[in-house]
Amino acid sequence: MSNDFDTAALHYDNVFTNSKIGKAQRDMVYSYLQSIFKTSQKLSILELNCGTGEDAINFAQKGHNVIATDISEKMIAIANAKKHPNSLVFKTLDINQLSAQSFANKFDLIFSNFGGLNCLNSSQLNSFIRKASKLLSPNGKLILVIMPKYCLWERFYFFIKGASQKAIRRNSSKAVLANVDGIQVPTWYYNPKDIISFAKESYTINQIRPIGLFIPPSYLEASFISSTPFLHIFKNLDRYLKHITLAKYADHFLIELQKK
Repeated sequence: MSNDFDTAALHYDNVFTNSKIGKAQRDMVYSYLQSIFKTSQKLSILELNCGTGEDAINFAQKGHNVIATDISEKMIAIANAKKHPNSLVFKTLDINQLSAQSFANKFDLIFSNFGGLNCLNSSQLNSFIRKASKLLSPNGKLILVIMPKYCLWERFYFFIKGASQKAIRRNSSKAVLANVDGIQVPTWYYNPKDIISFAKESYTINQIRPIGLFIPPSYLEASFISSTPFLHIFKNLDRYLKHITLAKYADHFLIELQKK
């Protein structure tokens, strides 16, 4: 898997981080994180699947202490080369090797953005969620942004292209091969109820929100849909239509879990 994302690392910022759609979806995530960061307290944060470091650098610039990890050595190399505060440390880590002994300290927040956890099968994801609770401080939070099974944009897009099988490709319990910069990466999709079932013993559910219900998936960046007038409308619709019941129909959803 590391080689898959090593291949994508060089172009990731251009393809997603700095794209109009990528920025719009990230702004939605940050709007939900405001309640976490409104305190003057410095938080200890662990980010998993950090990619090229966009979120980790943002968190560190707010004054928090951050350890950001990714399985891809090239993603970490690109992230580390960016200007960032001394309170941020980047590390290469396979999430499946995560354990209660992986770090010397506990974390106030463990965060994973934009579907990195969709590279785990259900057994691996269940195991990760259980292990994460042992890395959290009392009342610590686990915030995950995950791709669900029923993305309306994806169904509509592939349906009008006449690709009916691709339109429903997410709705499977088996791995789906997703294109990552020309590499086919096994990907699993999960609805909020799946995460709740994994988390119910160790966490309480604070919030579940759609990310990209109207803002489209990033592979539509080159289309007219990503033009400023359309994207502005979609962003406003996403700000208002954010009920929990809509989460499984978006491109991603955010779930905030708090350690019991």
